[in-house]
Amino acid sequence: MFSPTREQARRFFIDSWDKRSRGLPQTPLEHLAADIVSLHPEYHGLMAHGEQAVARDWSPDQGETNPFLHLSMHLAIEEQLSIDQPGGIRAAFEALLARYSDRHQALHEVLECLGETIWQAQRNAAPPDGAAYLACVKGRLRYNSVLPTRG
Repeated sequence: MFSPTREQARRFFIDSWDKRSRGLPQTPLEHLAADIVSLHPEYHGLMAHGEQAVARDWSPDQGETNPFLHLSMHLAIEEQLSIDQPGGIRAAFEALLARYSDRHQALHEVLECLGETIWQAQRNAAPPDGAAYLACVKGRLRYNSVLPTRG
């Protein structure tokens, strides 16, 4: 099983974006990572400051979102969709996509649920609950109004 360090995970995104920016060949996973970074223009400057970005801490206590955590969750969701794991996630995502007509918006709906699932698992010192995760994603379809697009 691949378990990168925090530094390795951050460098992976930075290097993938650098290769994209310079027109260098990429592996399929690097291509996907660069695609995810491209969806987030607010992170492009950060990617250009590699060493500073690798070393920086983002504090949720101060209302900061860790961009590398955000990008990593996007990558995890793409992997989940590609293998339909947990079973039914792809169909639930497709329903969200039909509702929002914006793939990035639909991904962010799933991302909210993944974040909640990870938080609950950490809080309870238990493995992530795939059934609760899937139920959360399906529950995002029940909102009465379309949520604003997030970055």
